[in-house]
Amino acid sequence: MRIWFNKTFSTISAVLNNLRQSLPTGEVTLVCTHTHTTAAVFLAADEYYLEPADLIGQDYLVWCLDFCKLNDIGLFWPGKEAALFSLHHGLFHGIGVQVLSVADYDTLTLLHNKADFYAALPATVAATMDFIAVNDSDSFDSAVVALSEKHDSLCVKPAVSVFGLGFRILDTQRDSITQLLKGVEYQIPLQELRLGIMNTRQFDTLLVMEHLAGPEWSVDCAGRHGELLCAVQRKKLQLVGHGQVIDNHPEITGMVERLTAHYRLNGLFNIQFKEGVQGPRLLEINPRPSGGFGMACLSGANLAQIAWQSINGETVQQPVIRYGLRVTEVNMPVVLQDEL
Repeated sequence: MRIWFNKTFSTISAVLNNLRQSLPTGEVTLVCTHTHTTAAVFLAADEYYLEPADLIGQDYLVWCLDFCKLNDIGLFWPGKEAALFSLHHGLFHGIGVQVLSVADYDTLTLLHNKADFYAALPATVAATMDFIAVNDSDSFDSAVVALSEKHDSLCVKPAVSVFGLGFRILDTQRDSITQLLKGVEYQIPLQELRLGIMNTRQFDTLLVMEHLAGPEWSVDCAGRHGELLCAVQRKKLQLVGHGQVIDNHPEITGMVERLTAHYRLNGLFNIQFKEGVQGPRLLEINPRPSGGFGMACLSGANLAQIAWQSINGETVQQPVIRYGLRVTEVNMPVVLQDEL
């Protein structure tokens, strides 16, 4: 079968590599497209092509349908515009192409906005941190006062964000020059943030939250329409350079199972947690493979293979996971393009 991965995060390379390791030679052809000629994922693909950089929405949908027909695609595994494609499985099925969607359109849209996601999440499914969504200076000040009465430390993060961009711990003691000179990361002086907010009449939704100071878990998962087939917990050690540990925290296991069932998650996805004073709390669900996907597969669970077995309707073989294994990633220099 010819499997097409359109433009997505570079971490998809780990999925391609693990698929290739687990399947007989010639069983699949891995096709990738990207808008840049030096996309790193091209190194992992059997075939690669450029896609238009300026197409979105319906125009991109039409281009993708044509690409599938011209390149004899059997399975389309979308990254870019994944929510849009979840609405149009029928168009692709009409030309003999299966589309892998992690969830339906409403769920994918909900997961994109953490304020909406947290507000809609039933407490019986998973526990989140204490938070208040704000859009102006008055609501920000009120949120800080209310949450400070219950928590020793607060943080902020945009409701729409990836890779932790915009996350900052509110520092009530130091100014920005002190932070700069001391090399303090991921913190922002509360009073300086307040000044910026006061000068901005209204802004995109910002979450003011209790700060969870404990370790973080990234859970890489394979599922089939709400059935959790396999999950690998990676506990991130708080000492830089000491790697991650393949873990089996029972509270996290329960939340991952319930979240998968509640949102009918499918294919490959990632769920993140962080520990606070009351235990692990849900951070987010990423409807895509994570940056650490390759490390998770070192545990003995080839999640890409499990997803492929599920897609084919095969019986999924449950792997033996090596709990306690410490893993990391090592950078490797590669040539992206020969001299022109």
